[in-house]
Amino acid sequence: MTAAFPRALAPLALMALIFYLSAQPAVAPELPGWTRVLAHFIQFALLAAAWAWTLAPLLGGRALVVVAALSLAYAVSDEYHQSFVEGRDSDPLDVLVDGAGIAFALSLVAARSRRTGRRALGPPA
Repeated sequence: MTAAFPRALAPLALMALIFYLSAQPAVAPELPGWTRVLAHFIQFALLAAAWAWTLAPLLGGRALVVVAALSLAYAVSDEYHQSFVEGRDSDPLDVLVDGAGIAFALSLVAARSRRTGRRALGPPA
């Protein structure tokens, strides 16, 4: 159990970074809209991958479901948080993009675990 603590610092730090960026009044408004979409996709794909890396040794095969729920809940809370920031708004489409990033990352994790014979990055089956 204590071995998971250092690993948990990675997704928690990423969550803090996402929170910080969401609290900014405007993040480079002169950039094209697709960059915002790409940023959402990448941030939440990395978050899901970091949580998978952290939780898989503890949860085994259930890790991917827990990671998906945890990451998606954070995406929803991030949009809610943005609704209180001056100059920002909350967009449900951002949650959809975040979910796509989460699904992409977890599909890569699942594919890797099938290829290597491991269950969701856990110990060998």
